[in-house]
Amino acid sequence: MEHSPGFLALVLAAKKEVKELPIKELPRHMAAGATLIDVREASEWAQGHLPGAEHLAKGIIERDIEQRHPDLGAPLILYCGGGFRSILAAQNLQKMGYRQVLSLEGGFRAWAEQKMPIVGVPKE
Repeated sequence: MEHSPGFLALVLAAKKEVKELPIKELPRHMAAGATLIDVREASEWAQGHLPGAEHLAKGIIERDIEQRHPDLGAPLILYCGGGFRSILAAQNLQKMGYRQVLSLEGGFRAWAEQKMPIVGVPKE
């Protein structure tokens, strides 16, 4: 997918403020108690997602995060399709006071390309 220049500029600016987590480090963070959040749209979630993830789409995460995860110091790892929307969502959570927010580098596509497990895939 070709992204617009304005969107890419937003993502590049956010990358200066948000740490990205390499996929190989995800299991260690999950074992230490981090929460994995899929910020993709509901239709994307329904096609499969990472094991242990919960769904909080980018369109509602800022609205609902405090009810689901009120601890501003809790470690949160966000992912989307390719790592761009999750960077923007993570930046917003940081602005809301969350101190340990990471974006999964490369997102769902990078995870799938590495042949990592995917759950929730519809049966044909």
